[in-house]
Amino acid sequence: MKGSYESDGARLGFRDTGAGLPLVFLHPTPLDREYWRPLTEDMGGVRAIVPDLRGHGESELGQNLPVGGFSRVPDAPVLTMKQLASDVLTLMDYLELPQAVFAGCSVGGTVLLELWRTAPARMTGLAFVCSKPQADAEANLVKRWENIARLKAHGTQALFDGMAQSLIGKTARERRPEIVPELRSRMTLTMQGAIAMQAGMATRPDSLPTVKSIGVPVLAIAGGEDAATTPAEMEAFTTAPGGCEYHLLPDAGHFAAYEQPEKVAALLAEWLRQAEG
Repeated sequence: MKGSYESDGARLGFRDTGAGLPLVFLHPTPLDREYWRPLTEDMGGVRAIVPDLRGHGESELGQNLPVGGFSRVPDAPVLTMKQLASDVLTLMDYLELPQAVFAGCSVGGTVLLELWRTAPARMTGLAFVCSKPQADAEANLVKRWENIARLKAHGTQALFDGMAQSLIGKTARERRPEIVPELRSRMTLTMQGAIAMQAGMATRPDSLPTVKSIGVPVLAIAGGEDAATTPAEMEAFTTAPGGCEYHLLPDAGHFAAYEQPEKVAALLAEWLRQAEG
């Protein structure tokens, strides 16, 4: 089932398919919910709830985003992790879903950490794919500033063309070259949305203390060819007191769940079985 709902003045899209354990999947930017389709098609026994994050896919960006949060670009709108988390909770309320397991890739995982700070009682497990709890280091903040400048000057095309190459692992690009245009076609974020996301990621808090408070099972899957999130950064999830199962996929890049959907689906399914047991 495809649907839409209202959250803070924006109409947001989602897909809700399958039957079984509710599992909410949050995609990376600048992709949309189709990122998760190959994986969810490989999984049985779950109800896959897959929203388009605000500004992505079929979801509107909305009006009146806060401005000024990213001091290096004071006129940039900021799509905060709090807003994205609030949108997800509104979807759960719309679906009358009291609790769920969550999976997030990249910024999707960052939103999971915000959700844990906001509504931990609604989360029964957290799976992180190529996502890190650390805030942006200085070099990353500079890159965010440069990306926003490029977006303002040239629009999204050049930046997204580069992301389609750099964020997909070398092995996946060599084995299946068509993966690059496939994923590039799902990068439909507008220039304003892309600027707001860059500013939102730049201003996200350090979530290392949050990890140390997670009392439900955690799954962490890192990619050995990930240019954005290192396996060492993801090892921080092993400090979660609820227990963390950590896996490294040596030949996966940042978009690991799309590059290797069968492998990630199998790891997720086995983790779910153990967590339920």
